[in-house]
Amino acid sequence: MRAPLTDLPLVIDRVSLDVGETKILAQVTLAITAGAPTLIVGPNGSGKTSLLRLCMGLLRPSTGSVTWGGRVDPTPVRRAIVFQRPVMLRRSAAANIAYALAQAGVPRHGRAARISELLERVGLADLGGRPARRLSGGEQQRLALARALARDPEILLLDEPTANLDPAATRSVEEIVLSAAQGGIKIVMASHDLGQVRRLAGDIVFMLRGSVRERGAPKDFLDHPSTPEANSFLRGDLVI
Repeated sequence: MRAPLTDLPLVIDRVSLDVGETKILAQVTLAITAGAPTLIVGPNGSGKTSLLRLCMGLLRPSTGSVTWGGRVDPTPVRRAIVFQRPVMLRRSAAANIAYALAQAGVPRHGRAARISELLERVGLADLGGRPARRLSGGEQQRLALARALARDPEILLLDEPTANLDPAATRSVEEIVLSAAQGGIKIVMASHDLGQVRRLAGDIVFMLRGSVRERGAPKDFLDHPSTPEANSFLRGDLVI
């Protein structure tokens, strides 16, 4: 009997990413395994978004390799990504989820119950019939999470999902993320909010100028960073 396919561990081995003459990532080596959320931090332009796109298989490395559960095929098996500004389809919130379920291969007869379950899970049970593009920013981000969860992901990649949200909307998104993590989904999330990092992180990856400079437990990194660059970043200094 064949073992079910998995996307874990996700292993990035000496990966560089070049766009023209610009080096976006430089010799990044990182292993993502099951467990508590991994939070990726660093100044703007440090390579966080590009790293997440590589993890999803949306970008190919210029050198080095990315493997998912030992496979080199970048086709997503059980992973999903949510961007900072997700695009809403021109249809209702429920129909946005229905589309995601169809893309994930869920049979038509099983979609209605799953749509209701996902709307409930992200706190949008009363808004399923509303046009998705008329939802607030926080509601749209929760709907984007519902669409991602429709894929039954093993790995959920999040690119600063609360960057444009107020504190109440941020709290709602964080609760969904924590619930997903507690349910066994591996969260890999870029964030600029150090308070959020303290609340969510199981481990932290610090990036600067396209490379990983430090990785550690939240308390170690936030209270006793091991590199001068990380120390400057945590103080709020300009790090480029």
